[in-house]
Amino acid sequence: MKIPFNKPFTIAGELENIAAAVREGHLAGDGRFTRQCHQWLEQNLGARRALLTHSCTAALEMAAILCDLEPGDEVIMPSFTFVSTANAFVLRGAVPVFVDIRPDTLNLDEQQVARAITPRTRAIVPVHYAGVACEMDTLMALARSRELVVVEDAAQGILAEYKGRKLGAIGHLGCLSFHETKNVISGEGGALLVNDPRFLERAEIIREKGTNRAQFFRGEVDKYTWVDLGSSFLPSELIGAFLWAQLERADEINATRMQICAAYRQGLEALAQRGVLALPQPEPEGIEGNGHLFYLLLKDLAARSGLIAHLKSRGVHSVFHYVPLHSAPAGRKFGRAAGPMTVTDDVAGRLLRLPLYYGLTVEQVAGIVAEISSFFSDQ
Repeated sequence: MKIPFNKPFTIAGELENIAAAVREGHLAGDGRFTRQCHQWLEQNLGARRALLTHSCTAALEMAAILCDLEPGDEVIMPSFTFVSTANAFVLRGAVPVFVDIRPDTLNLDEQQVARAITPRTRAIVPVHYAGVACEMDTLMALARSRELVVVEDAAQGILAEYKGRKLGAIGHLGCLSFHETKNVISGEGGALLVNDPRFLERAEIIREKGTNRAQFFRGEVDKYTWVDLGSSFLPSELIGAFLWAQLERADEINATRMQICAAYRQGLEALAQRGVLALPQPEPEGIEGNGHLFYLLLKDLAARSGLIAHLKSRGVHSVFHYVPLHSAPAGRKFGRAAGPMTVTDDVAGRLLRLPLYYGLTVEQVAGIVAEISSFFSDQ
């Protein structure tokens, strides 16, 4: 076997769309395909406004600007996340305050968030790990009571749901990723979802380098000029063209990934019952995932390292996930932990991600499962 951890894919129409964009002569941002992507995201996710960006990192950076942070302000988030979640706010002078995660979903522990709030807290950033929703009702109620902004890091959450609502469209702001490792891809790419109307006008301005260019093209002002902070957050129209083909088949992509996850779970259940590994827990009631990733929890770091090496020797590329931000050099410099990080530290040393991408076959999954079983038969 030679099975990569991830394999970027085309589902149908991406190259045709790119060729059409070239023929039409609009290669910069906000052309026809980008507008179609905006409409799809708004209609299918329930966001008030969607704005494509060149990455989810860019969307997070836009959200941080919209939070109107001042140096020393605090933003609560999990430590078990990608560096962009924290970096976007550190760039604005804010302090990431890290809170531990739940052992069942590996998401921000909503019961610990209230204890982490101080007079300097300005925002909460729930990260929907593996496309499984955080406990958003509790977090939104807490934010309302303390007048905080909720920025959903839904990088992994396209079309996943929390009590009938799509991830990214529940908080005041939401951030999506279309990186080649995600369910729906455009190589690089992301989107900012604006759900609170007070941020609508300023989000457009920030995305257009701090100018009111969007208002000018709608005929709302007679010229455009620099009016606020901003940067060049627009993606090329070629990105929008590629993404549009994928969005049209997004439900099919997610369904396929869910089938792969189900095949992994079925194949590995016997090992879980033996106690040599643990599988992801079933999603809580009212939560629907999207098959973004499938992970195992091994007994300890040595077992994980051994299994990674074993799979590699058989041509299967498996990976661990995040180094917790609170333990990273920049995390210690720019942020702080709001209490013990017991679950985060434990999970980070034992979690192993298996290959999962559109195009991975049931036969390949069976082969991976067989190799995992072989590893444990020698133990």
